Amino acid sequence: MDKKPHQDHKYITALLNNDSRVLNELYRKFSGKIIGYVSKNSGSADDAQDIIQETLITIYHQAKEKNFVLTCPFDAYFFLLCKRKWLNVLNKKGIKQVTILEEITSITDEQEILANETELHEKRTNLFQDKLIELGGKCKELLDLAFKVKKMQKVAELLGVTYGYARKKKSECMSKLTKMIKNSSNYDSLTT
Repeated sequence: MDKKPHQDHKYITALLNNDSRVLNELYRKFSGKIIGYVSKNSGSADDAQDIIQETLITIYHQAKEKNFVLTCPFDAYFFLLCKRKWLNVLNKKGIKQVTILEEITSITDEQEILANETELHEKRTNLFQDKLIELGGKCKELLDLAFKVKKMQKVAELLGVTYGYARKKKSECMSKLTKMIKNSSNYDSLTT
């Protein structure tokens, strides 16, 4: 069953198309609430701007990779993601006392589900990137090229190896990367 996009899906489209007019509208409409929340919870306006940027980047990546469809109002979905990011920052700093401002936005189950999907996608992407960096060396170089270039013939040319070798090595490297990801301590929590 296809999801019916909410009228606020225009913000997702604006992110994907780098539509500055709509993105300015997004900032104008939604950043004040985030700045207020972060400021009341041990942060500054600059901290809030960082959280807003990080959240928009997360949404952009999910939309680009997963054909994400916003099926609820953007306001609560965005606020929930920003709030969770800020609480994670506070948690890492060891700050436990927060002012909960739930009256700002009532959060529906649908917004909670979309926010959870976005967070899960970000965590999976981060795990993948971390393990790719950990893999290092020639495997990382080969896989980075394979993900960017897509055509193994071109990857082989760029690396100065044969097509057959590049394909075989890619398979070996992907197998090693997959094993590293599956052996990660947080892998089970990221599979659903």
